Amino acid sequence: MIMSVMKIRFSRRLNFNKLFLNFSTNVKSVNSSESGHYIQICNEKYKTDQFNNLSTSILQKINVKLLKNENHPLTILKSLIEDHFEKNFKNQYMAVDNLLNPVVTAKQNFDDLFIHKNHPGRAPTDTYYINENQLLRTHTSAHQREVLSSKLSDGYLISADVYRRDEIDVSHYPVFHQMEGIKLFSKSNLTEESKIQNSVTKFNIKEEKKGGPIQTCHDLNECDLVVNNLKKSLEGLIKELFKNEDENLQIRWIEAFFPFTSPSWEMEVLFRGKWLELCGCGVIQQEILNKTGNGDKVGWAFGLGLERIAMVLFNIPDIRLFWSQDERFLSQFKKGQITQFQSFSKYPSCYKDISFWLGKNKSDTNVNVHDNEIFDVVRDAAGDLAEDVKLIDEFTHPKTGRKSKCYRINYCSLNRTFTNAEVDEIQNKVKDIMLKRFDIELR
Repeated sequence: MIMSVMKIRFSRRLNFNKLFLNFSTNVKSVNSSESGHYIQICNEKYKTDQFNNLSTSILQKINVKLLKNENHPLTILKSLIEDHFEKNFKNQYMAVDNLLNPVVTAKQNFDDLFIHKNHPGRAPTDTYYINENQLLRTHTSAHQREVLSSKLSDGYLISADVYRRDEIDVSHYPVFHQMEGIKLFSKSNLTEESKIQNSVTKFNIKEEKKGGPIQTCHDLNECDLVVNNLKKSLEGLIKELFKNEDENLQIRWIEAFFPFTSPSWEMEVLFRGKWLELCGCGVIQQEILNKTGNGDKVGWAFGLGLERIAMVLFNIPDIRLFWSQDERFLSQFKKGQITQFQSFSKYPSCYKDISFWLGKNKSDTNVNVHDNEIFDVVRDAAGDLAEDVKLIDEFTHPKTGRKSKCYRINYCSLNRTFTNAEVDEIQNKVKDIMLKRFDIELR
């Protein structure tokens, strides 16, 4: 039976790979006719312009493909989720991974999902752009329309690495992994197709709010059937993943807003005394289904972060560890098993501050540098040797109006002790890059 399932998945992935090979080739042919600077990503060349803000550290991560290692905790978690859906919903979900190009258009990532033009997520301080129209996907939902248009299944589990400019600390990283779940139902047979076993949810469920407005194109019964299937599907999954933690697991549904679903919720679980957000979900906007040739169907979607859940289940304290090549980390995990991470010696931290005036011209008080731009510089200079970076002081001179900032960088290696001279060398590199990149004067 296992081999049979594997063959089905492999066959479906081949079809999907062929579909997206055409998309990737189209991108390449457009760029090859233009002149200017290019950047190569996944064997494709893309033309850059003034919007390009890809850092060296990000480019180095794109080809790593953590999800290809079957013994990696992220892949173990991903496989456990896929296996759960296969076991409980035979052949209803198609696994899609490692096939989707991380480079998408602004239309795919934002416009197709009704994300407003002024949404902060579109800002270059939040998103990695190659040029004005192409970027690194910020969520797996960027592929939602392509996947739905393929019509290869009525259910999908889409896994991929996603990219966001973010802060530096033990729980944030500019590259992380998401899984998107999608399930469609025929309107004509919705009552029958949406039935689900109730026996999977024998724990305390709390409903905070109703999840926002029902779409005007759906009647109350349609919406209720889809929502019931969505919630019971996710509740069953979470019960399976957290089965070794607490038999009396508590879940609550918090009303949320996402442009591409309505009504929408965030799902939380009471884990070791604290409410932990696990995923966002909701009823897919019908316009998305209509435009992908699925107007005769209704459906739901969810998105969850694999790192967020894996850090909890495997007891991994630092998100940088997912990228570690240290055998003391990698050897602890085996395919199909949730193993509690055993920490090895934490090497001592070394803190260094960097402070600067904004604007080399002392009369210019309008200069600003976003925190995420500072974090990118630190990543370029230090890689994963920076454990966290915090803005510890902001100051505006009372007479000149000139602004100053001070950041504290915690350098801490995952596998060895630093010498002070080594840290000073990295700190000087941070300063040099900042001086070249920003309009600042070091203090």
